[in-house]
Amino acid sequence: MSAANVVEARGVRNQFGAQVVHDGLDLDVRRGEVLAIVGGSGTGKSVLLRTIVGLNRPAAGTVHLFGEDLYALAAEARARLERRIGVLFQQGALFSSLTVAENIAVPLLEHAHLPAPEAARLAALKIALAGLPPEAGAKLPAELSGGMVKRAALARALALDPEILFLDEPTAGLDPIGAAAFDQLILTLRDAFGLTVFLVTHDLDTLYTIADRVAVLANRRVLIADTLKTVADTDDDWICEYFHGPRGRAAQTTALARKP
Repeated sequence: MSAANVVEARGVRNQFGAQVVHDGLDLDVRRGEVLAIVGGSGTGKSVLLRTIVGLNRPAAGTVHLFGEDLYALAAEARARLERRIGVLFQQGALFSSLTVAENIAVPLLEHAHLPAPEAARLAALKIALAGLPPEAGAKLPAELSGGMVKRAALARALALDPEILFLDEPTAGLDPIGAAAFDQLILTLRDAFGLTVFLVTHDLDTLYTIADRVAVLANRRVLIADTLKTVADTDDDWICEYFHGPRGRAAQTTALARKP
């Protein structure tokens, strides 16, 4: 595995019964980059994320994470490896009966084995890093707005100081102002902590704002993984419709207007 890569997936096949989602899929995630995963409905963007983080064992192929073959590791070694990643699931996946602070403390208590006072102190720090007010820590997920749920889920993903963040549609359902603020937060965290970010998204504004590279899923594999400009110029019907349709042109215009 190349030292420049945090993730290397090779020949991955994901299959559910007779349905083959990926077949012969290869993908690299480079250290320190924001890699965005896009594709049409049913191309398995979230399935790929779950496969790379260890939640979905592929039917074939390998996933190397930090140079280790994830699915060949013994349980203890795999658990140590998984503590180096943080995951924000599409709907937040917060425990509804726990407060925000308690949600964030769960991995600190269960995986880092910290005493409760230390876990509480670190949870408050993660709440601040995610851009939430201190009083949000005492609230239940049901008492939060959609944007605050996303930030609370991000705070939990940051709990164990991960080296790579996996974000599944982090701006879905947010208003444009909230989505733009979340994008900037991700960039700030990446730059401040040297994070690598694996981002599943359909949000064109997000792509133009924070993605270093874009990987397009099509025909059960990665069609192309390159800079946004190179991807957008690729001769493919779906890519042309996605990047050069009305929303794509609007996102590109907005991105150009923001540049100094």
